[in-house]
Amino acid sequence: MVEAMHDSFPSAPLYTTVALPQYLPQRLRAADIRTSMLQHLPAMDRRFRHYFMLYPFAVEKFDLSSYDLIFSSSSGYAKGVHRRRNAIHVCYCHTPMRWVWRYEDCVSREKFGHGVRMILPTFLWALRKWDLRASQQPNYYIANSRLVAERIKQVYGREAFVIPPPIDVNRFHMSAETDDYYLVLSRLSPYKRIDLAIEACKRMNRRLLIIGDGPDRQRLEKLGGETIEFLGRQPDGVVNYYLARCRALLFPGEEDFELAPLEANAAGRPVIVYRGGGAEETVVEGRTGVFFDQPNSLALSLAIEQFEAMSWSQILLRRHAEKFDMNVFAFRVLQFLGSVAPDSCANELLSGARLLSDNISKRVWPRLAVVG
Repeated sequence: MVEAMHDSFPSAPLYTTVALPQYLPQRLRAADIRTSMLQHLPAMDRRFRHYFMLYPFAVEKFDLSSYDLIFSSSSGYAKGVHRRRNAIHVCYCHTPMRWVWRYEDCVSREKFGHGVRMILPTFLWALRKWDLRASQQPNYYIANSRLVAERIKQVYGREAFVIPPPIDVNRFHMSAETDDYYLVLSRLSPYKRIDLAIEACKRMNRRLLIIGDGPDRQRLEKLGGETIEFLGRQPDGVVNYYLARCRALLFPGEEDFELAPLEANAAGRPVIVYRGGGAEETVVEGRTGVFFDQPNSLALSLAIEQFEAMSWSQILLRRHAEKFDMNVFAFRVLQFLGSVAPDSCANELLSGARLLSDNISKRVWPRLAVVG
């Protein structure tokens, strides 16, 4: 998401609490990145979660007083930056702070000890109060899905305009060959419910390849069998190869918005997904994928059987993904910002949106800061 924002506004400085060079995408390594005081704390790459109570202080210390327009990308803290009185702050919100507002759901997925579970609610009570105050800082909200827009309304009492996040369609290619395997492309975390995909493929004796890594890998490997293969993290080229040749992408978890099903469509492959969360807004049943309705492996097995009796058009799948391409996202964001920006920026932004529609994407943006 921050990459897409930087591509849209290449000359705008990017403010972020911490930037770890080894994890930065290639496109951001030459960006004007300005970090907070947290950048120099010890072991930040391994212990960034331990410092969670310091992030509010860090974002509030950014001096953005010279900017007319602030565009933030926030699933936690970035929306809390301060602006001068007549500046405009637009927040692209991925979700209200999940670990604060959906605490029971999140803590059930983590392996916290008894002591942590006892003391954590006290800290989260304070963080919830801060989050409510911070939610009033932006002038406008953009949500990544209708589901998140509803949560923003419920939790923050704010309206949000919906613009789905982008995928880079040109990064993916289609293949004339389809191999006999299903694919999971995901971080290996318990809430992703990859165990359902493993159990379903074992029951049906289907080959399943799993690309990704994470804290749940050891448990999942114990569930695996002869037809299940863990490939770990892979570079883009390898991911694209397997994605373009799989029978379908399996997506058994529930997310606010997930790009992997759209990336599979960009590669000309359908998806089999759990009916919930943002998937209902991006998957067209019978045209780009198949849903299953119960979060268990039997329901997924039945969906796989249904899928195998159907035929799919690679061209239609690709065209569906193109509706979420980076250029479409940039155009919609530029139009929105141009409609709400200060007078000194509005003409430039709207001009940029017109130029982008003619495939001219690089401009110098006046007095704009990006926070992510």
